[in-house]
Amino acid sequence: MKKKVLSDPVHGFIHIPSGVPYDLVEHPFFQRLRRIKQLGMTYLVFPGAIHNRFQHVLGAAYLTQMAIESLRAKNVEISEEEEIAVTAAILLHDIGHGPFSHALEYSIVDGIKHEKLSELFMDRLNTHFEGGLGMAIQIFKHEYHKPFLNQLVSSQLDMDRLDYLRRDSFFTGVSEGAIGSTRIIKMLEVVKGNLAVEDKGIYSIEKFLIARRLMYWQVYLHKTSLAAEEMLVRILKRAKYLAGKGEDLFATPALHYFLYNKVGIRQFKSKEKVLGNKDALEVFADLDDNDIMVSIKVWAEHSDKVLSYLCRCMKNRKLFKIEIGKKPFSKEYVAEIRKNVKNRLDCSNHALNYLVIKGSITNNAYNREDDRINILFKDGSLQDIGKASDMLNISVLSKTVKKYYLCYPKF
Repeated sequence: MKKKVLSDPVHGFIHIPSGVPYDLVEHPFFQRLRRIKQLGMTYLVFPGAIHNRFQHVLGAAYLTQMAIESLRAKNVEISEEEEIAVTAAILLHDIGHGPFSHALEYSIVDGIKHEKLSELFMDRLNTHFEGGLGMAIQIFKHEYHKPFLNQLVSSQLDMDRLDYLRRDSFFTGVSEGAIGSTRIIKMLEVVKGNLAVEDKGIYSIEKFLIARRLMYWQVYLHKTSLAAEEMLVRILKRAKYLAGKGEDLFATPALHYFLYNKVGIRQFKSKEKVLGNKDALEVFADLDDNDIMVSIKVWAEHSDKVLSYLCRCMKNRKLFKIEIGKKPFSKEYVAEIRKNVKNRLDCSNHALNYLVIKGSITNNAYNREDDRINILFKDGSLQDIGKASDMLNISVLSKTVKKYYLCYPKF
């Protein structure tokens, strides 16, 4: 019986059980997560934020095991097979993330979200494990007949969120994200097949929702890390554009494949060998943060002025200026910024599309239209947290706040 014990700075000792979970962690697809930062470019703002997806999914699996133990103590029936399946599902929920988390989705991969790639990786691994991940895939897709198991993996109070808030708070030093995940888990109950929280835990849920809102504005949507991510996306888009014109670009074999080919869902589902003995999904599994960063260092000396300028700025942390407002920026103001950048850098109108960037961000801590967080009272009644809370203005937290930004070189 194989068993692995890891020391985690957030949760302490994490035990990886034998069988399927142990074998998944050992698989190359999973080990790749060590080479993908959890918070993308955020380390350029918070120097400690260099933790990775590997650490996060192990932490989420640890919390899932804690939740299973707590629910079993309350006579919730969870079989050993279901325990293995839900642990496998949470271990694999981020397996489809590309380099620097989300940047690849908007640049060199043809419109495929990481959730879909996670599904494809799970299907591939299910074949490798001879059908041993069938139940895990059902749970991941919210198709299993016990909804509370699905909700442990993906919901408004899932183990993913309970881990990443604490972990990201720890590594960034932003204390507002330090939630009481253990207490929340101990307060979990199952009512009519769905997760609920005992009324004793209502204040912990309030803090969880407030922490999530604050972490989004202070960390996940921090304006400087937003500028850095936009720059990274434009670097990859420029490289893809030059590759399409036949320019010879330095790239690792995996990155070269995605730069010089249009890769969409059809290619990812195909088993056709595209690079040596690997198909498109296996090539994606070779792609990580290192491929991108080594290319940026080389491209900083490229003859294309736009690519080299962006890469030098990224390499030396000369990040773009970013303005954020509650209303879209006027066409006149954007035109003025574009004119100024064009004059200062002596570039074409086409190049300006990579240098002056418009966009918007949204944030809401609680979605009342999604699966709700229900509070269980001693009389057996259930109430949505928005109604059950006597101090939390849920209308504020559930309101979608939208802001607009304009990003351009700083002179």
